[in-house]
Amino acid sequence: MSFGIKPLGNRVVIKKAEAEEKSEGGIILTSSAQEKPQYAEVVAVGPGTKDEPMEVKVGDTVVFSKYAGTDIKFEGEEYSIMKQSDCLAVIEK
Repeated sequence: MSFGIKPLGNRVVIKKAEAEEKSEGGIILTSSAQEKPQYAEVVAVGPGTKDEPMEVKVGDTVVFSKYAGTDIKFEGEEYSIMKQSDCLAVIEK
């Protein structure tokens, strides 16, 4: 399933989760106080390389390194493209 971005090699395209707008106590947070989550849904994966086969798949929720990837805007949505090695774990539901 392709949505218009096809990552190359061992790269993945992720859509980050939205930042929380309220604290656990119900306080509304300003945009500067909102902590950006470090997990995202994988929306596209590359074919992998002979040295690094792809372990993540479309639909997986992954935890990623804080400063990993390149942020892009495509058709009004924000995505990040990063190497599979920047994905630290898959969250199992």
